[in-house]
Amino acid sequence: MDKKHEQTLVNFKKARSHIDKIVAMIESGDYCIDIMQQNLAVIGLLKSAHQQLMEGHLNTCFKNAMKTSNEARKQEMIEEILKVSKWANK
Repeated sequence: MDKKHEQTLVNFKKARSHIDKIVAMIESGDYCIDIMQQNLAVIGLLKSAHQQLMEGHLNTCFKNAMKTSNEARKQEMIEEILKVSKWANK
């Protein structure tokens, strides 16, 4: 596993840990603002992980697809990126 994937995995593991903490906070009736703060931390970690995954994909899979002479493959990769970008902006 390369360095970028390791950092992405760390972000996902941190997010999972925060989610476990949020569940416990809700179950114990903690203050709403404290729960929201933890929730925002999770959102930040997931956004960061998404960005890391996108950068890795663009610098490897996408870049390689753009070097090929297969125009259908190029178009498929472009459409994938656009689809994921739309999902991220919802």
